Amino acid sequence: MELSRSARALAQWLALGSVVGGVCGVASAVFLFLLEKATEWRTGHEEMVYLLPVAGLVLGALYGKWGHAIRGGNNLVIDTVHAGDAQIPVRMAPMVLLGTVLTHLFGGSAGREGTAVQMGASLADAIAHRLRVTVETRRELLAAGIAGGFGSVFGTPIAGTVFGLEVVCVGRLGYEALLPALVAAVVGDLVTRGLGIHHTAYPLPSALPLTWPMVGKWLVFAVAVAGVAVLFVEGTHRTKKLLERRVPWLPVRMALGGLGVVALWKLAGTDDYLGLGVPGIVRAFQDPTLPGSAFAWKLVFTVVTLGAGFLGGEVTPLFFIGAALGNLLARLLHLPVEMGAAVGMAALFAAAANTPLALSIMAVELLGSTVLPHVAIVSVVAYLLTGHRGIYPAQRIARLKHGGPLLERLTPLRELPSEPAKPAAAPGP
Repeated sequence: MELSRSARALAQWLALGSVVGGVCGVASAVFLFLLEKATEWRTGHEEMVYLLPVAGLVLGALYGKWGHAIRGGNNLVIDTVHAGDAQIPVRMAPMVLLGTVLTHLFGGSAGREGTAVQMGASLADAIAHRLRVTVETRRELLAAGIAGGFGSVFGTPIAGTVFGLEVVCVGRLGYEALLPALVAAVVGDLVTRGLGIHHTAYPLPSALPLTWPMVGKWLVFAVAVAGVAVLFVEGTHRTKKLLERRVPWLPVRMALGGLGVVALWKLAGTDDYLGLGVPGIVRAFQDPTLPGSAFAWKLVFTVVTLGAGFLGGEVTPLFFIGAALGNLLARLLHLPVEMGAAVGMAALFAAAANTPLALSIMAVELLGSTVLPHVAIVSVVAYLLTGHRGIYPAQRIARLKHGGPLLERLTPLRELPSEPAKPAAAPGP
């Protein structure tokens, strides 16, 4: 009887996970194809960047009219996993895809993981409602949608699996969604690759023995990574709140953000910090003369872009910032530049997103096993040092990072500063 139930569960998740993975893979393939074409066009026509304020005005008007219900982005997805009764609107997928492609076409500094996760979750939720599954199954399908979107857009299915479980609750993994997340991430990745999408190949760092002096250097490295993660998280959130308070109308807010990016572009005197910035990431692995300020420039470009409301994600800009920071720290600490860039690239996003396990695995999938255990040490220490903040304020937390009793309830990070959750009452005798 037990074997029969397990077999039925396996069959169910193989079927549902494959469906979710399939639609995620197709969506990611379309998205990455359009993103590549938009980037190529902008690179060949730099005058497009001058139109970013106009694009912001148009996108803001479109989102103001039809996008109010989906404006929460990844935070809406996380909230829905935990407590949402209403379906994530299906229009999230095409709107966030279009908005992100246009952001990159005109030079906004944004990523792609947010788009992939939101497309995956909205499509998975549409499948869940279509099939009228239980509340528990729906939550597991949403986790599968997150995993399928993340894994397929980066070509990292195992990291996508863990990310789908790790991102929704800080410090906990929901193993009940492990199988559907794994199936969706693997199928999504296979579908995306099968449709002809090729992911960036990063230089592979040489093996580096772990010694006591090396551990000391990585601890210093982790402190710097945590500091930059805090700057990015707080800078993005505070810029967004400031602009929302001073400029309530979204189209004008995004237009002003576009003007800010254009001004930064002219001030920097280079295209390196526009768009995804993948060439800059690759350069950080190879160039010991990379400007030490490169990470700071990309950070400011991205904070202005995302803080103003432009669409996209944080992962690839954080990869750039982390790789450039790692390049600088490697030179200061006398580490191999390629290893410093590799560790910084993964650890900065791990700290900012509170996902050290997923990003340690992602580093291995992208850069090979030589990055372990270096990336794990830096990611975990930086994750702890960033405190109870992150790029996704909707993330729940059950126990504070530094330990202590369980909180009274799963508490969103956004509530911790103003409404600290009380510890759970101790059980009676």
